[in-house]
Formats: sequence, structure tokens, C-alpha cells
Amino acid sequence: MTFAGERPEPGHMQPQPLLIRQLLFSPACYNPEQEIVYRGALRLTYRDLRERVQRLAGALAALGVRRGDTVAVMDWDSHRYLECFFAVPMLGAVLQTVNVRLSPQQILFTLGQTRPTVLLANPDFIPLLDEMGEDIRFIDRVVLMPDEAPVPAPRLPVVGEYEDLLAAAEARFDFPEFPEETIATTFHTTGTTGLPKAVYFSHRQIVLHTLSLIATYATQPGHGRFDRSDVYMPITPMFHVHAWGIPFMATALGVKQVYPGRYEARRLLELQQSEGVTFSHCVPTILKMMLDEPDRTDLTGWKIVIGGAVLTRALAQEAMSRGIDVFCGYGMSETCPLLLISHVDLDQLDDPAEELDLRVMAGKPAILTEVRIVDDQMRDLPADGMARGELVARAPWLTRGYRGNPEASSSLWEGGYLHTGDIATHSPKGYFKIVDRLKDVIKTGGEWISSVDVEDIISMHPQVSECAVIGVPDAKWGERPVALIVPKPGCAPEADAFSALLGEHVSRGQLSRFGIPDRYILVEELQKTSVGKIDKKKLREVYDQSQALFGEEQ
Repeated sequence: MTFAGERPEPGHMQPQPLLIRQLLFSPACYNPEQEIVYRGALRLTYRDLRERVQRLAGALAALGVRRGDTVAVMDWDSHRYLECFFAVPMLGAVLQTVNVRLSPQQILFTLGQTRPTVLLANPDFIPLLDEMGEDIRFIDRVVLMPDEAPVPAPRLPVVGEYEDLLAAAEARFDFPEFPEETIATTFHTTGTTGLPKAVYFSHRQIVLHTLSLIATYATQPGHGRFDRSDVYMPITPMFHVHAWGIPFMATALGVKQVYPGRYEARRLLELQQSEGVTFSHCVPTILKMMLDEPDRTDLTGWKIVIGGAVLTRALAQEAMSRGIDVFCGYGMSETCPLLLISHVDLDQLDDPAEELDLRVMAGKPAILTEVRIVDDQMRDLPADGMARGELVARAPWLTRGYRGNPEASSSLWEGGYLHTGDIATHSPKGYFKIVDRLKDVIKTGGEWISSVDVEDIISMHPQVSECAVIGVPDAKWGERPVALIVPKPGCAPEADAFSALLGEHVSRGQLSRFGIPDRYILVEELQKTSVGKIDKKKLREVYDQSQALFGEEQ
């Protein structure tokens, strides 16, 4: 692999930009035969990866991709996606990771914002693209990424298949030099209000985020460590914040990587066992899905980072009982995403029972991050574990703003810090705890109630599978909490049991009496966002005062 550009004069040091290509240097040298596995069937080496990245870059260049162009990808978690993580930005182009779980109208909006020069698409998404009809005709170059033949023909113009184009390209490509502030990736947030917003990250930001990940994880002496001895498998989609940036870290360290394709709980567990996976990350919904599989496999030695939503004590305890080293990470699309990680100093605990409490917190700041809890005047609140305020942050890799949305960008960075929209506390030991989203906290009788705290307690009930607590309008109190509960199969818990459980925490001073819900409603499922988070906006729209009660009002 060579890189075009002027040679520096002898004896003169030239500043070296931080570029994504540098993350490929060392693993291909010190561990070229390490495996990259796809669905347990296809096996490549890092030597293969390096060559395939160059072939992909040559193929894209031949299709007309130039510096500053956008290349969009719609695929499941695969070796192909990993190759795109490198080849596209190394060309100086922008990699758009398309959220394939959005509605067709939302996907059309995101593609319309970026106008990609080339779209790389798994044939599984052809029906989704065809559904957009004439509105998506601005895309005139599609490369199909099939796993199997035959491949259905889309209405959009196909210029070839992925493997055929790689086979026809040269095995060597001269990558250009460019400034480290060149935009490398873009994707759209998946919030529950308004249209998706495009965030973007430069080469410098992604490299610094990767170095922080390595420094934060590889220097951890106890649980939750990630180093060259690990085997990595993502269970967070690669379209979602670069799979939390972990593929960049895994590649830089040269570890064995396992890509599962489309998520299916049994397949994930089979791959974990057969490939010796030791490190993964996912949202609580996926973890619960795997733990609910009837095959009670021993999962000892599997480290899983949970993010995207609050990890309840009940779910953490269940995972630990199966041998999983489970702990939380915290960030958001706008933060690339790492800000906090709940690594626990197990040998320094005052009380062993404290371990579970710390594992489910958002954690301590990652290396190079600055995190504060502030009031509405941006004044710091005390680190006493009690004072609640908004979590704001600064780090070298946070997005500069939202593409084409200066008003939202200004609001995001008001006061010089990125506003997360999360309410949190800060303990004397340095741990941050997310109490609630600003938009989800419940104000009842003049008192703020954390829906997260109530959910955590209800989830401890042995007959509860999932729970969401929302605020609904109330003429007397302003808002009152309502609990939506997914019971475990064959269970029909009584309302009195939940009230009694919550009452115990009220009597111990751990919950306000106003936090006991007026209603408990049994539901078959809870609406989720495209990345597996509970969608409380939709739940609030569906469940109002007109809903039939489950149990009596308190």
C-alpha cells in the first residue's frame, strides 16, 4: 500500500495528519494471519483485509468516486462493512452508514440529504429501495452486496456486484494525502422527534476516539478489559455510530473479529461458542433476547458492554448469573459515541453488594473526555450522588453539529459544551448515573420523578420481562406515572405486588411516594426505535387517561 503526495525534503520533519488509514498499519504487519470471520463460514485474514480495502478503493474510484463524494452503505454486520469503514474514507470520500431499520420515507430523506455517488446495498434491502419509487432516482450507481444467488433485480441501475468489482480491481491502490479534518463519515440520529439529523466526523476525530477507546479499555486491570487476546463480535449494528467505534479499535489492535450478519439470538450464541468470542456490545433488548434463549449455555468469559438504554439491575444480575461480565458504556450519536464507561475497581469496593450498583451506572469519563453535571445556568452541581442536572461534555471527537441545521447545532453546543439532554448525578467516587432523559422525566405535584428509577425497581419483580414508565397528563398533579409491563411468559402479576415492591423503596427513602404509578398496564410488547431503544414518545401517544386500568388507582 502506497500513498501519493510529495516526498518531504531530506532532514525535514513533515507534520503527519491523523488519518483512518493509520489504523490499518500495525495489525497487517504484526498479525497478518489473524482471522476475520463472517457468519462462521467465510474466513479472511488481515492480509486479505488490507488487499481487499485497496481493491474496493480502486473499484469505487473506477465508478467515479472522488474526494468529498459520499458513498452510502446498506448492509448487515459483515466483513464488507468493515472494508467500507476503511476504503471509503481513505479515498477522501465520506462513508454514509444508512440505518436500514428506518422507514422508507426516513431512509429516502437521509439519502436525499447526502446524494451519494454510489450506493452499496445488500439485496435484502432491494424491496425497501423499490418502495421509494421514482423519488430515489437521483441514485444512479448501485453495487449489490449479495451473500447468496440468485439476486433479485432492483429498479435502480446496478453497476455490478461487490465481489466481481473487487476481483476486477488492482490489488494495489495509491491512496491520496489530505488534511486530517476531512470529513470521513456521516449518519443520521434516530431520535423520537422530528426528521433524522445528520452528524458527521472527521478522520482526526475518529482516530482520536479510537485511541481513547484503546487507552480506556486496554489499561483496565480488572473486568471489562479489551486487548489483543480478545475475540470481538459486534451486536450493535455497524450503521449505528460506527458500531460504537469498536471495529476501528479491534482492527487497530489486530484481534480476531467475528461478524454475524443479521442478528438472530440463537446464531449469536452459537457464534460466541464456536468462535470463542470474548467481547461484544449491545442494547439491553438484544441482551435480554439472548438470555431468553432456552439453551442455557455457560457464557463465562464473555464481556458485554451495554449502551443505548439503561441497564436494569435485574437484567445485569441475570447476565452475571450466566457468567457474563456485563457493564455499561454511555454516549450518543453526537459523541462518536464514548463518553463514560462503568469499569469497576473490584478490589476497592467498600461493600461487595455495591458492585451491581456501579456496573449499571453510566460510569467514569473515558480518557480525554470532560463531563459535567450542570443546572440550567451551566453552573456545576455537587458530586454528592444526589444533585441532578444535565450532563454536558467536551472531547476532541464530538460532532461539530448537524448538517444543514444550524439552529439545532447551536442549541447542541450552547455554552461551549455538547448538551446530551440526559439528567444525571455524579457520585463522590467519580461515577455518573443517568437518571432520565429531560423529555422523559415526570413532573408530578411539583416534584421530579425519574422514570428510570421506577423502571429499575419494577424490573426486579420475578414475573417482569420488560417495563417502561411514562408520564401522562393529570388535571390535579400535572402528570402521573403509568407503568407498562411485559410479563414473562405464562405470568400475570398483580398490581398490588408492584405497589408493595415500590413501597419498600419509598419507606427506605430511595423513592418518592409520588413515584408509585397510578396504573400498571400489562402489554405484549413495548414499541422500540430503530436501534432497539424503548420509544417513550410513541408510548405516551398510545397510553393516555382513556386506557383501561390494570389494577386499581393508588
